[in-house]
Amino acid sequence: MSPDDHTSLFERLARAESLRAPVSGIASDYPGATRIPRHSHGRHQLMHAISGTLHVLTDRGSWLVPPDSALWMPATLEHEVTTFGTVRLRSVYLDPGVTDISLDRPEVLRVSPLVQALIVEIVALETIEEPSARSALLLHLLLVEIARMERQPLALPLPRHPRLRRLCRAFLETPTAHLSLDDWACEAAMSRRGLTRHFREETGLSPGRWRQHACVLHALPKLLAGASVTTVALDLGYDSAAAFTTMFRRILGEPPRRFRAA
Repeated sequence: MSPDDHTSLFERLARAESLRAPVSGIASDYPGATRIPRHSHGRHQLMHAISGTLHVLTDRGSWLVPPDSALWMPATLEHEVTTFGTVRLRSVYLDPGVTDISLDRPEVLRVSPLVQALIVEIVALETIEEPSARSALLLHLLLVEIARMERQPLALPLPRHPRLRRLCRAFLETPTAHLSLDDWACEAAMSRRGLTRHFREETGLSPGRWRQHACVLHALPKLLAGASVTTVALDLGYDSAAAFTTMFRRILGEPPRRFRAA
């Protein structure tokens, strides 16, 4: 996106959040590899890509949002977004005063046909200044459905420790199955034991498990775009498609081909 595109987007966001209606929406289309710089909203956001995949990064972690899902983004939390493939983004913004939804951190939620239809209808209200009986009904039904949406295991927490956070951000840029724990400990100026302890305390995962999650999140956009399992596995440094499939199944509960088909 150019600086002018960013300005236009943020002007639309500011206008959507200034409406008297407690719910508003914005439709935006982006080419692949678009980066929306760090920003935040005064309202909660439910972002859903009808096509394409989103990668969202905050100080708390990293989330991948495939086309069958949406990301709940709490109000005021700063985040940046990168697109994979052509993305048709539809976002709903909710006044925090109208919902008691207890999600205080980003969550990837599976989108049903009903929720997608509600998002599309609310986005069509973008230019409506005042609340209406119809927008109130759409909002009420959407809030009911959000509470029922299934959470997806597509989040990757980031450690708070500055050196570990730098290592993780670098790994997210170029994940590889070949990086050893000793290499990471050396870069972090820590012992293997200290590195593992900090990782578990700050992310709930071991370094190895965290890197497997990162590899899965890196692989998903490529798999959804049609890349073969073998190509993705070798790009990540796995010795074979079978080794990658075993790891993928361990993280998401099903092999990559079944996940892609679903």
